[in-house]
Amino acid sequence: MLFSVQVEVSLREGVADPQGATIERSLPHLGFDGVQGVRVGKCIRFDLEAADEAAATAEVEDLCQRFLTNPVIEDATITVAAASGAR
Repeated sequence: MLFSVQVEVSLREGVADPQGATIERSLPHLGFDGVQGVRVGKCIRFDLEAADEAAATAEVEDLCQRFLTNPVIEDATITVAAASGAR
């Protein structure tokens, strides 16, 4: 089966986020007041062939641990769903 995967990677709580801090400091100068707690992350999307959803999720978790994230400072939120068609 083909699955659509989305991995949202974010810095763990307590880890400094200089990109987020820079954006947050810049927003009032652009007229956006009241924005706080800005954190920057990344979203990785791909399709994966696997026997079933459990196998796909396990493979994505392994991929995150070994390649897509730095498990010391980053967390990953994984979404796996049956693909809705060929791309």
